[in-house]
Amino acid sequence: MSEKSSSSGSDEDIDPESGQPLEFGGVLSKWTNYIHGWQDRWVVLKNNTLSYYKSEDEREYGCRGSLCLSKAVITPHEFDECRFDISVNDSVWYLRAEDPEHRQRWIESIELHRAESGYGSESSLRRHGSMLSLTSAASALSSTSTSSFKKGYRLREKLAEMETFRDILCRQVDTLQKYFDSCADVVSKDEFQRDGEEDEDEFLTPTRPDGENNNGSKEKCINGIDFKGEAITFKATTAGILSTLSHCIELMVKREDSWQKRLDRELEKRRRVEDAYKSAMNELKKKSHYGGPDYEEGPNSLINEDEFYDAVEAELDRQDKIEEQCHSEKVRKPYLSPVPPGDAFSVIGTHRFANKVEEMVQNHMTYSLQDVGGDANWQLVIEEGDMKVYRREVEENGIVLDPLKATHAVKGVTGHEVCHYFWDTDFRMDWESTIENFNVVETLSDNAIIVYQTHKRVWPASQRDVLYLSAIRKVHATNENDPDTWLVCNFSVEHDKALPTNRCVRAKINVAMICQTLVSPPEGDREISRDNILCKITYVANVNPGGWAPASVLRAVAKREYPKFLKRFTTYVQEKTAGKPILF
Repeated sequence: MSEKSSSSGSDEDIDPESGQPLEFGGVLSKWTNYIHGWQDRWVVLKNNTLSYYKSEDEREYGCRGSLCLSKAVITPHEFDECRFDISVNDSVWYLRAEDPEHRQRWIESIELHRAESGYGSESSLRRHGSMLSLTSAASALSSTSTSSFKKGYRLREKLAEMETFRDILCRQVDTLQKYFDSCADVVSKDEFQRDGEEDEDEFLTPTRPDGENNNGSKEKCINGIDFKGEAITFKATTAGILSTLSHCIELMVKREDSWQKRLDRELEKRRRVEDAYKSAMNELKKKSHYGGPDYEEGPNSLINEDEFYDAVEAELDRQDKIEEQCHSEKVRKPYLSPVPPGDAFSVIGTHRFANKVEEMVQNHMTYSLQDVGGDANWQLVIEEGDMKVYRREVEENGIVLDPLKATHAVKGVTGHEVCHYFWDTDFRMDWESTIENFNVVETLSDNAIIVYQTHKRVWPASQRDVLYLSAIRKVHATNENDPDTWLVCNFSVEHDKALPTNRCVRAKINVAMICQTLVSPPEGDREISRDNILCKITYVANVNPGGWAPASVLRAVAKREYPKFLKRFTTYVQEKTAGKPILF
């Protein structure tokens, strides 16, 4: 993956003039859809926006999509060390870097752009300021308090009474303080006079004309202050304060109970709303992410086995309907490819795979034609007329490798014709409905080719491709009573022009179609017609599908598709050969 700048998050990543992070770009694999899977895209990170283009050369034509990172959530994948997901609401981008280091650089760069964009950072708070928030909060608090007091006017009145009592109490305290100060002055003067006079008589207080002495006057009133009256008033004021405080506390307790009940109701409403929101978001997440890389075949797939099977079956049904429509509209073109004489297919080639082809042919002739009884453990899974399908359950490292064997009898065609249409790529797309595309990688000889083909994607399973050598042979009879026998064998090989890619799972195959022609003598001197011939077909398939598809799903698909394939192909051969000369 190539990058235009570093993403370490240091000061070197910041433009000194604008103070913004530098543009960051490179190649990432982006999940497109379940048909095309992961595709390389040129991704650019600039101005808090992540954009992608089909390639770097196509930037001038505009981006194919973009995400604003202000509220984006970046999630490194739990198992895939190269993958990270970016989600904004219900929009999700699944991205993969070429290695964990590059993934980390991308994540750091995205976080740096988000931090410097002013969303959720300390600099954002400094730029926007906090006075407005404080003022708003104070205003809200003030309005809320005023509203509360309007509703609780009794409490407000009691508080006003408290203000009045406070003023009265303050004045009374001042008056009492003056009284205490006057008392202190009188006591000081008396002590001074007692110390200055030697004669005790001089200490006597002269009698006033009305007969009342000075001490009586001091007890009752000093400097015009009525101590007893002030004490009674002070006692009444404090009692009023205590009563009002008690009433205030009672009102506040009632208000607290009322507000607590309202708070509880609001909290319950909030809880229900949050639960509904979470439920809705989970459903939305399932719908929006369904079909993403986490919901397809893989070691950490989130889809369970039953859902996997249901999805595969639904997709196969959809493809069958499309195939039926195409079949009814299809006008088959007559192919003029010449059919070499039978002797040309009997020759052992001289190409580099010749020995391997001969070995495969001998193995199939030895083992594939053996009876299904005995210790072979073949299980009959389908029987439809002359067609029977057998299976042996074999697993290796958790991968289903069940060998399949089918026998069939088709009237009106020869083994040569069946094998010819099965092997010749000119007719492949006429009867094969599971292939998306194919090409002949190399022609080894007149009867051997190397073919690369990709099969149609059946979501949620990964797309499969296969590279195999296909050879057609006429098998020499060991005695004159043996039927005329033809064979096509397809087995996986490797080739520099068709290396495995991460787009498809490379399957391994070892397939053979063995056809024997049986002829019943015509009546009298009549020539042999198609009514007199019968082709006995033995089809064997050993397939290693690779990947992580559940075993039960693979077995169910094989049981469903193999009989359909064999019936479709033999019907096609009968249609192609009808009315034509017999090819032995």
